[in-house]
Amino acid sequence: MTAIAFHFNIPDKLGYACRLLRKAVRQGVPVGVVGGERQLAELDRALWSFDPVDFVPHASIADGSPRVPSRVATRTRLWLARRAHDLPHRSVLVNIGVEVPDGHEAFERLIELVASDEDDRLAGRQRWKHYQGAGHPIERHEVGLSG
Repeated sequence: MTAIAFHFNIPDKLGYACRLLRKAVRQGVPVGVVGGERQLAELDRALWSFDPVDFVPHASIADGSPRVPSRVATRTRLWLARRAHDLPHRSVLVNIGVEVPDGHEAFERLIELVASDEDDRLAGRQRWKHYQGAGHPIERHEVGLSG
């Protein structure tokens, strides 16, 4: 069963996602990120420029695009996609969106990022209830409290 970790009260969701993903890439962990089209486009731009001396290598999968060749999938550790089903691996999934990602059950681990604004918090609570109702083990991390 997918282990789920919620990171709550994130003051800068995009910056936090960049730092989290940079750490995963440095550790060689294959990660997929899902979210809305606008959110993914913003993350794509931020991954290129959030640190002036550090680039986070990544690739995007467009909706309806053909399957990613395995030789490309194994070399690229970070993928952005609208749907979890389109991602070429099933290790870690990061959700920057507001919906429960379809297909999250196929992943070993899911990290939910929840900003400190009220709309994102309400959507995060709904996702928590969904996962809890399905019996997933859930960890809670209060980002805003730890600085």
